[in-house]
Amino acid sequence: MKITIIYDNTALPGFQSDWGFSCLVEAYDKKILFDTGALSEILFFNMERLKIRPESIDEVFISHHHWDHFGGLTDLLECHSVPVYLPPSCVEPSRAQRVIWVEQPLQIHPHIFSTGPLGGIEQSLVVETEKGLVIIVGCSHPGVDVILETANQFGKPYALIGGLHGFRKFDCLSKLKLICPTHCTQFKSEIKADFPQAYVEGGAGKVIEI
Repeated sequence: MKITIIYDNTALPGFQSDWGFSCLVEAYDKKILFDTGALSEILFFNMERLKIRPESIDEVFISHHHWDHFGGLTDLLECHSVPVYLPPSCVEPSRAQRVIWVEQPLQIHPHIFSTGPLGGIEQSLVVETEKGLVIIVGCSHPGVDVILETANQFGKPYALIGGLHGFRKFDCLSKLKLICPTHCTQFKSEIKADFPQAYVEGGAGKVIEI
């Protein structure tokens, strides 16, 4: 499994940073774009630097309706129309090949799941691997503890990647082997100090292989 961070508040040299999040999830012969950041020009710039062609994407998975996760979707679909997985809080995009409204936990493909829209707002992507579950989150508005608890129905959580907002219940991260807090996470330094062996720095351009 491979996760490539395309859009983030920080960036590796040669990439553009901006408030928002997007990553490409490659697993089980699927390329799923998780969120699309805020601005399509930054999304496309970083995709080009990473040699990710829009037409190589199989599907788009949107975590929630906030502009910094949804903003690049329209222009992406103008380039390449694909199925889009949306929680009910989102507005239906034009030019999607197909819209799949996710209202509850859902198996998208073998070994790939959605938590469903927790708190009526946000869904997370869950991928089953030999090491355990890899959970990709947008902003974790429902709470990381709620997301992890929901993901437990699919297996044992191994990794957590994405925005954690103001989450401070750090004890629930103790069993994770990989933690990559990105985007809106307010307490990165505390998480890094508490879990130095599991902590992985994010940023646009970062590639994580599991």
